[in-house]
Amino acid sequence: MTSYRHALLLAAAFGFALIPPLEPSSPARAQDADMPAPPPQTGSPAAAMVDPTADLQRRRNETRGELEVLSKNMKLSADKVATIERNIADIKKNSADVRQALIESAARRKSLETRILASEKKIAELKVKEDGIHASLRSRRAVLAEVLAALQRMGRNPPPALLVTPDDALASVRSAILLGAVVPGMRDEANELVADLQSLVSLQAAALTEKTSVSSTIAESLEEERRMNLLLAENEKLNRRNIADLDAERRRSEELAGHADTLESLIQSLEGEIASVRDAIDRARLEEERRRLLSEAERERAKKLAKSGVPDKNRIAPAYAFSSLKQKLELPVAGDVLRWFGDPDGTGHTARGTTIASNPGAVVTAPADGLVVFAGAFRSYGQTIILNAGDGYHLVLTGMDEVNARQGKFVFAGEPIAVMGEKRVASAMALALETDRPTLYIEFRKDGTPVDSRPWWTAKETGRARNDS
Repeated sequence: MTSYRHALLLAAAFGFALIPPLEPSSPARAQDADMPAPPPQTGSPAAAMVDPTADLQRRRNETRGELEVLSKNMKLSADKVATIERNIADIKKNSADVRQALIESAARRKSLETRILASEKKIAELKVKEDGIHASLRSRRAVLAEVLAALQRMGRNPPPALLVTPDDALASVRSAILLGAVVPGMRDEANELVADLQSLVSLQAAALTEKTSVSSTIAESLEEERRMNLLLAENEKLNRRNIADLDAERRRSEELAGHADTLESLIQSLEGEIASVRDAIDRARLEEERRRLLSEAERERAKKLAKSGVPDKNRIAPAYAFSSLKQKLELPVAGDVLRWFGDPDGTGHTARGTTIASNPGAVVTAPADGLVVFAGAFRSYGQTIILNAGDGYHLVLTGMDEVNARQGKFVFAGEPIAVMGEKRVASAMALALETDRPTLYIEFRKDGTPVDSRPWWTAKETGRARNDS
């Protein structure tokens, strides 16, 4: 560009009156108001404040809002609903098959939610790149205007031909000197402009493709949500107990939760005073004792069954010892890990569990086989589920909006047990989080003491970056 500016000085010296840089018209100025502001110059105070991570987070928030609106406005067709209902009707009406269908539905729904999160992030990254190109074009507006002005001037007053008249020889020499200096600079600027515009078009096309893809994924997720709701209703019919007994236990549980000061005291009182929970724990202990007394041949058959990944659908105790499940559990909700056990919790202490930011309405599944010790609201924790996973372990999940499990019920790993809300629950566990997304808090407790859950999650889960929201 130095050569081009030097050429402008030559033009002045030789008497060429190149027109000044083109000023945008009023409509152009109005259009520019919608374009991102140019980046601050390096070294300025504003430049030091630019945070690429914050820019990406801003774009992710915008994209998330757009997808939430899309999800709320999207409706299933009558044909789709009828097809789903027929599929549910074809399932054998027994508890084992319905619960297996629920687990499969939850797995599909979590997979779809993970794809939506990935699309959200990709669209946000494309928008950030697009902003960068717009900013680059704006920062070079004056230079590009000069190039266009020079081209316009040449079009109006082309250089004279050397052989037309001898009097034009001096003017031709002047033009040759000028063009020799101007053209390379103009060509470089033009090439860079074309490259930027091509990149901009490619980014916009990629964003459109991703938006089309995520729309299809959201539609699939809505279908799966409908299927799961029907399955949950069917499962409830098959497992319904006396309504009066359920109401009495619920009231007693709420009373115990109101008096309990800590999770430890709540768990102890529930497992000792709620009949369905106490009876289920007794049955589970008897089942564990029965397994301990198996012959060697029966143990071998049990090991082969465990390796096949098809545990007994009618089990009333965990299929495997919880201590043996390290690096085998999947996170109960699709989302971004904000905080791990041991991280600063924002209040001057360390976190005693794991916090995950999810999307609104995300399904929550049981991380492992376990008995539901408690399902309901507990102090500032919000909606809470406590699972007895055996081996002295309890799994605490809080921050949900709607709970689908009930006390005294044994749930399988991967079975849907709750749904996240629209926004973050203002619980004690989430006060210091810099997000308004729904957050699930997970705490593993061994004999009443919180322990790090990371050894239990699969490698891909524990490899996620912290604060990736």
